[in-house]
Amino acid sequence: MKNKRDRIILNGMQFYGYHGVMPAEQELGQPFIVDLEMYCDLQEAGERDDLSRTVDYSEVFALVQRIVTGERFQLIEALAERIAAEVLSGFPLSEVVVRVKKPHAPLKGIFTDVVVEIRRGRCRESE
Repeated sequence: MKNKRDRIILNGMQFYGYHGVMPAEQELGQPFIVDLEMYCDLQEAGERDDLSRTVDYSEVFALVQRIVTGERFQLIEALAERIAAEVLSGFPLSEVVVRVKKPHAPLKGIFTDVVVEIRRGRCRESE
């Protein structure tokens, strides 16, 4: 039986990017924080102590870094969608949760950050 509740979590990945609707955001850039929850069966990896039986999170980190620092989006929703699609297509996951945090959003007021969270799954006919 698949362990559908197993997950690998990468929290607080910080990158500098040029995402936003405002011209200043696109020109000056700002920090973004990304959290990922990747759902996959970890039992075999744990029992065998074998990296090839799990998701190499260093590769996931590098992929997210390339997207956040190398591409540009107006909306953090679009950034989150791109990350989810690439992580799901590149790794053996059943589901991914992506949180993109924008701590310096152009708002007049005091806040910690603006966060978009999406959950995307892989469609499989056998499930």
